[in-house]
Amino acid sequence: MSQSKYFGRRQFLGASAVAMLALSVRPAFAAAAPIHTDADGLVAQQVKIPIAGGEISGYCAYPAKGANFPVVLVAHDVFGVNDQLQDVVRRLAKLGYYAISPDLFSRQGGPGKSTDELDIMRTVVSKVLDADFVSDLDATVAFAKKSGKADVKKVGITGFGWGGRAAWVYAAHDPKLKAMVSFYGFLQPSRDPKGQSALALSGQIKIPALGLYGAKDDYIMESDAITMRNGLANNKKADIVIFPGIKHGFMADDRASFDPKTAADAWDRMAVWFKNNGL
Repeated sequence: MSQSKYFGRRQFLGASAVAMLALSVRPAFAAAAPIHTDADGLVAQQVKIPIAGGEISGYCAYPAKGANFPVVLVAHDVFGVNDQLQDVVRRLAKLGYYAISPDLFSRQGGPGKSTDELDIMRTVVSKVLDADFVSDLDATVAFAKKSGKADVKKVGITGFGWGGRAAWVYAAHDPKLKAMVSFYGFLQPSRDPKGQSALALSGQIKIPALGLYGAKDDYIMESDAITMRNGLANNKKADIVIFPGIKHGFMADDRASFDPKTAADAWDRMAVWFKNNGL
């Protein structure tokens, strides 16, 4: 695993000529308004995903032409599968993926229209069990397989904030994943008394895993991100990137935390990471 805290954009973008093809389809990052990615050339739809004893909702998108698309699971932040998260799913579909985001709060009724992060954490997130969301992600892969459009031999996961932690947990759960990218995923223990922190799970993660963090994150200490890097030291296909001076939520283009420059850089890194690791 790379021990460098930061590395140059030119060095990074030279990683792979094949991977660079992914960057030709890239959202126009801007601070003025939330990014809108159209569904032209895509199948994009709300879905119902069967789970034991019922179903959960979700959103998926994939190219309208072709089949056997690599799968990217998208684990949402505390605001659920909202408009911004659905846009991220379409962006990934534009890169040629079968992208799908299950509502991992479905069992709790979801956050609804609430935009109060603390309220959602108290009334929804505090009730989510790690075993349940892991099971729901497994069910999402099974759903993708039955779609006839997805190649479930090539599955990756990305996530943001709360979903970034879910991505770490799922990476430890499923060693068959091709790759994982966590955007500012929480590293300390969840509110599930049986759940483990990403830090505690770091030694169990054997897949290519990339963590993207801000040095000035109000929720995740830089020292914890460094500890996570150290915990992944034996995984030669893992890395933690820490963006200097950047706060939490830099990818959330519908919130004041959005940082266009960092978002563009992080998106490029994710695209290259997936391509270089078989997705």
